Amino acid sequence: MTTVQSIIISVVEGLTEFLPISSTAHMKFTNPLIGVDAEAPFTQMFEVVIQLAAILAVVVLYRKKFFNFKKISFYSKLVVAVIPALIAGVFLKSYINSALGNLTAIACIMIGGGVLLLFIDRIFKANTITEEEKITNKSAFIIGCFQVLSVLLPGLSRSAATIIGGMSQKLTRSLAAEFSFFLAVPTMMAASAKSCYDACKDNYLGINNLTEEQAKLGFGEIFGKDNLNSLFNYNNTIALIIGCVVSFIVALLAIKFFIGFVKKYGFKMWGVYRIIVGIIMLLLIWRGVMK
Repeated sequence: MTTVQSIIISVVEGLTEFLPISSTAHMKFTNPLIGVDAEAPFTQMFEVVIQLAAILAVVVLYRKKFFNFKKISFYSKLVVAVIPALIAGVFLKSYINSALGNLTAIACIMIGGGVLLLFIDRIFKANTITEEEKITNKSAFIIGCFQVLSVLLPGLSRSAATIIGGMSQKLTRSLAAEFSFFLAVPTMMAASAKSCYDACKDNYLGINNLTEEQAKLGFGEIFGKDNLNSLFNYNNTIALIIGCVVSFIVALLAIKFFIGFVKKYGFKMWGVYRIIVGIIMLLLIWRGVMK
C-alpha cells in the first residue's frame, strides 16, 4: 500500500465511521477505485487499526464522560447497549462475511437507508430527552438492538441505525448522535479484538496443521515469520502510522462538524447523499468497475 492510498483510505474511514452514511459501503467503494486489494492481509489489518484510531478520537473528544468514574451508570448503559451486537457478531459471523461480499445488496441498502433519513426528522420531531443521564437502561438496550440492524444489513450504517434507535426512544437528534458515538467505542473495540483474534487463530492453525505436502510447498511461510516480516516492512509500517494519524484527526473533525450540522439542519441532506452514492455504486457495478 502506498502512502497516498493509505491517506485516502484513512480519510474515508475518519469521515464515514461516525456519520450515518456507512463506512462499510464507502470502504468497499474506495478500495477498488484506488487500486487497493481489499482481501490482502495488510489491507485487512490496516482497516482494523485505523478504525481503532478513529475510536480514540471519540474518547479524546468526550474524555470527561469516559473518565468520570463516579458515574457508573454511563458505563452500565454502554454495556447494556453493546450486548445485542456482541451476540449477533458471535452467532452470525458466516452470514456477515457473506453479506459483506454482496456489493449490489450494500448499494441497495445504502439507498434504502437514505430514503429513511429523508423523513426521520419528521417522524421523531417531538423528542424531549436532551441529557445522557436521562437515558434508561431499557432505552440503551433498545438502541443496541437497532445497532444489530447494521450487522444484518451491511450498508445501513451503524451510526444511522443507532441514531434512529436513539430518536425512537425520545432522544433529541444531537443526543442520539452523541450516544451513537459513545456506543461506537465498546462496539468497535470488541469487533476489532474479534478480528485480531480470528486472524491469530487462523495463522496458528495454519502453522500447526499443515499436511506433509503443504509443508513441502512452503505453506508454513504464508503464515509464519516471512509473512509477518512482509506485513511490517518499511513501506507498510509508514503507511500504517500515517493512516492512524490521519484517521484520528479526520474523525475528530467529522464528529465536531456532525453534531453542529445535525442540530441546525437534521438528517435530510445525509439521506440525499446516501441515495446519490448508492446509485453511483450500482452504476459502477453494472459497468464492471466494481466486482
